[in-house]
Amino acid sequence: MRFLRLIFIVLLAIILIAVALANRDVVTLSAFPANFGQYLGGRWSVDLPLFLVVFLAFAFGMLAGLVWEWLREAQERRQLRAQAHRAARLEDEVGHLRQRHAAPKDEVLAILDRPKTTAPVLPAASAEPAPGTTLPAAR
Repeated sequence: MRFLRLIFIVLLAIILIAVALANRDVVTLSAFPANFGQYLGGRWSVDLPLFLVVFLAFAFGMLAGLVWEWLREAQERRQLRAQAHRAARLEDEVGHLRQRHAAPKDEVLAILDRPKTTAPVLPAASAEPAPGTTLPAAR
């Protein structure tokens, strides 16, 4: 990608240099039409090479378009900032509600959530009934 960008910049430089060399004639750039500037006093025109006039016009047009778009999108940027602020406020509120309304765990759920340990050892079966039971005695 860097290589393609470098090729593009080199080609653009070659084209701009070719345009500059082809348009070296001096032209008069006037600020006001038909000698209107003489009524304001001073000289309201300048002599420049044609390629410089073309490049300055291009740069001024790019700058004017940049400022125009920046001003046009100002309301959208303002709305996005307001929405981001509202989303952050709501996330904080949800976090506070979770902390405030977190109920203690139920005992049964706590037992079920506890990690399992080794299996409990069961006593060996015997022929005698367990003490305290009402089962009939063995014969």
